[in-house]
Amino acid sequence: MTEYFLLGLAAIVVLGVMAQWLSWRFKIPSILLLLIFGFLAGPVTGLLDPERLLGNLLYPFLSLTVGLILFESGLHFRLQDIRESGKVVQHLITIGLAATWAMVGVAAYYILGLDLNMAILIGALLSVTGPSVVVPLLRHVRPQGRVGAIGKGEGIFNDPIGAIIAVLVLKTIVFLNEPIIGGLEVSSMSEAFVHAGLGLLLILFVSIGVSVTCTGLLYVLLHKRLVPDYLKNAVAITVVVGAFSVSEVLREESGLLTAVLLGMAIANLQYGSVPRLSQFKADVRVLLLAVVFILFGARLDITELGFINQNTLLFLAALLFIVRPVAVLLSAIGTRITWRELLFLSWMAPRGIVAAALAAVFSFQLEAIFPEASSGIVPVVFMVVIGTVAIYGLTATPLARLLKLAHPNPQGALFIGAQSWVRRLAKVLQEQGFKVLLIDSDPRNVAHAQQAGLDARMAHVLSKDVIDELELSEMGRMLVMTPNEEINALATLNFHEYFDSAEVYQLPVRPRDDLRQATEHTEHIRGRQLFGDHVTFASLNTRFISGAAIKTGMLSEAFTYDDFIMRYGKNAIPLFVMRPSGVLAVFTTDNEVKPQPGDTLIALINRADRVAGESDGMMALTEPSPTVDA
Repeated sequence: MTEYFLLGLAAIVVLGVMAQWLSWRFKIPSILLLLIFGFLAGPVTGLLDPERLLGNLLYPFLSLTVGLILFESGLHFRLQDIRESGKVVQHLITIGLAATWAMVGVAAYYILGLDLNMAILIGALLSVTGPSVVVPLLRHVRPQGRVGAIGKGEGIFNDPIGAIIAVLVLKTIVFLNEPIIGGLEVSSMSEAFVHAGLGLLLILFVSIGVSVTCTGLLYVLLHKRLVPDYLKNAVAITVVVGAFSVSEVLREESGLLTAVLLGMAIANLQYGSVPRLSQFKADVRVLLLAVVFILFGARLDITELGFINQNTLLFLAALLFIVRPVAVLLSAIGTRITWRELLFLSWMAPRGIVAAALAAVFSFQLEAIFPEASSGIVPVVFMVVIGTVAIYGLTATPLARLLKLAHPNPQGALFIGAQSWVRRLAKVLQEQGFKVLLIDSDPRNVAHAQQAGLDARMAHVLSKDVIDELELSEMGRMLVMTPNEEINALATLNFHEYFDSAEVYQLPVRPRDDLRQATEHTEHIRGRQLFGDHVTFASLNTRFISGAAIKTGMLSEAFTYDDFIMRYGKNAIPLFVMRPSGVLAVFTTDNEVKPQPGDTLIALINRADRVAGESDGMMALTEPSPTVDA
């Protein structure tokens, strides 16, 4: 038995992590692979039996795991962000959410044939559009302007709000049926409603009380610096587990609500390191998802797949073509949203992790009350989650481009680092018509860049939230150019989900031989090496100090790229080529760019060769203003 227990736990972790790696590798929704892996390990092969593995611990274990997922969801919810999000987002998370709940419930009742209780519950579950699927999809689409912020805001705020509504709806259903299940006589329906109302009030009292108390405890521990930095995330998780457990002891089934309220409360504390909990939101989340969906996939009964039929597909179609457009249209009343934005938002409502996780937990709680109807909750919700993610994921980008809300081939450049010569380089690209954005953690570099007319922001490139805080819709590539090799390598890793690996470039700090010895452990995550084998941050800095300048000019039959090489040899460093089509090509060590007549070449020329190049067609750029060099 011990061997089976150990192998079972190991299988859950291995299968879960493998499924999420494959989902990243092949751009497949992770929920789909997690369920398939669990289904194959469970009912298909019989290798994994959750009931045998965990016994009576199965439900509390999964309930606690889902509670941690809900806590993470609540960490995204900030009241200040709602106030700043605009009227459209506020309408979507109130009017839109209520309309979605009502219409999904009606569709579930009439199309799926569910009874009223299950239809209302399905409506609450599928009103949730979470950031776990919305944000990655928006990163892929790269919509311009406010439509991306609206979609992201709706997903972030809908997640915890929808989770609270779903939990309260579930408990209402349970309380209304509790007297009947317990064999108690009720004189009237009103008595059942009184029983349900008192039960809900008690759950709310316990959940609010415990969450507020634990939030205060965590705030004191961190604000008074009673916990070292390396223990902050561990202490936060411990507080969440403790809050969940205490809530369940005080009032059964109150733990889920406590977890989401605790996350929301912590997110709104005026203490910067508390709401981020970046390590929790990264590594721990991967394991949580692995455990939940592998176990539930293994627990599925093959007979439950019978719920997925033509009626289920019709139900999904109703969500896509009726429910979402009507909800967005109602939310747009009284706003200044354009018809293009309205149409795009009407096609952007993928369901995510929270809806699926709650459906799985709810099926446990409803087995005793609705043994037949409750078995259909998980397959129906999972099918909607997978279907919406797949359909929206395949069609959102073409739609955004058709509506002219996204660039079909963005050519802008994001610079990581804003030192003096990096600002000169960015200024050259900007003058050639390319959108540039510089981010740096040094306020002086950012100030000088802004004074030079460049778009620059002060941000920490390793922050988990930096991508969501920047407007990157026109950025087609990233150039990492700071004097810190470790930060450069980690920056390429942090942005790997947003930029294609072929468009992530990195400038070495030291010569290549030294670099292998100094940073061998980060070699596999570095971007494409910029400009040349012997070009480094230090060598470029030395050249600019010595008076080198960036020059640009159009190549022709009279002065080709070969002529340029013959004239300057190793004294010049080709940097970029702008094609007549407007495409920007970057010189790297692993992909030799071959400029043709008609292309515009941008190169770094040594001071001694600057005058000689004028007669050959390499026209000097206007010398940067003092604010660029400052």
